[in-house]
Amino acid sequence: MLSAHASRGAPAPAAESQGRCGRAAACYNAPMTVKSPRIRNKKARHNYAILETIEAGLVLEGSEVKALREGKGSIDEAFARVRGEEAWLYNMHIGPYEQAAQFGHDTRRTRKLLLRKREIRRFLGKAVEKGLTLIPLTVYFKRGWAKVELGVAKGKREFDKREDLKRRESRRDIERELARRRRGRG
Repeated sequence: MLSAHASRGAPAPAAESQGRCGRAAACYNAPMTVKSPRIRNKKARHNYAILETIEAGLVLEGSEVKALREGKGSIDEAFARVRGEEAWLYNMHIGPYEQAAQFGHDTRRTRKLLLRKREIRRFLGKAVEKGLTLIPLTVYFKRGWAKVELGVAKGKREFDKREDLKRRESRRDIERELARRRRGRG
């Protein structure tokens, strides 16, 4: 006897015909397993006190996007400035993309940041304050678009850095002691 679906010429239910991705046979894009590279400014939180952060878009050329996706970037010496009504990122290094050959990009060119005018005005007011600067904290991809997380930062002095190290070390010692007591070795 034929099933109800076969007798009417209808396709078989999805449970009977699954594709490679575990769903119905018509799945086109398999879920991404590889995370997009995140380029971090590791020294930023050590050298600066971050007061506020904001996400901005990044205007890039094609070979720069490909190189960033390979993780060939550095924002250790980068900083941002507001010029006129626009925000710009200076001194960010994006290594050359091998397949671009002669059509490659300038590795340290100034790159435009995409922010709304009210965000630029707000940051301009804070960046003009004495001792504050805009520094990139991370560069990453979000839904295929290159983004940079900017921080309004105030430079730390040497004794501030030492204080932070002492505080971190004492917190670590306390956590270690609590963990030791929880395990019953106290």
